[in-house]
Amino acid sequence: MDAWILWLVAACILGVGEMHQGGFYLAPFAAGAALATVVSLLGVGVLLATIVFLASSGIVFATLRPVARRHRRLPPSIRTGAAALVGRKAIVLERIANDEGVGCVKIDGEVWTARSFDEDEVFDAGERVEVVEIRGATALVMH
Repeated sequence: MDAWILWLVAACILGVGEMHQGGFYLAPFAAGAALATVVSLLGVGVLLATIVFLASSGIVFATLRPVARRHRRLPPSIRTGAAALVGRKAIVLERIANDEGVGCVKIDGEVWTARSFDEDEVFDAGERVEVVEIRGATALVMH
């Protein structure tokens, strides 16, 4: 079997693995394997293709991984959608009691179904709370 086929299969497997893993660990190696595929197709030996794979994977990993990590840690003011609500203050409109299954809050002018992050904690109407997490269409809140 030709070496370029093995490099291509490796690139595909690493690419699919990255899609399922999502931590930007396998993508640099998938790119390196794709580059090794191209080099192998040009007719160079297995040793040179392996060197290209290792060097390009290392370079891509060293340069792009820090950028990807920075983008995963965006501050709340840059987040969008429901993720932007985490950390915001809210006002309890309807008593929040998890065991009764009731409660709603007003967050930035929008009314949300709410539950207490701590199962035993109850909040009365008018109290100020902080949004800890959004699960579906429900805000989990605490003092």
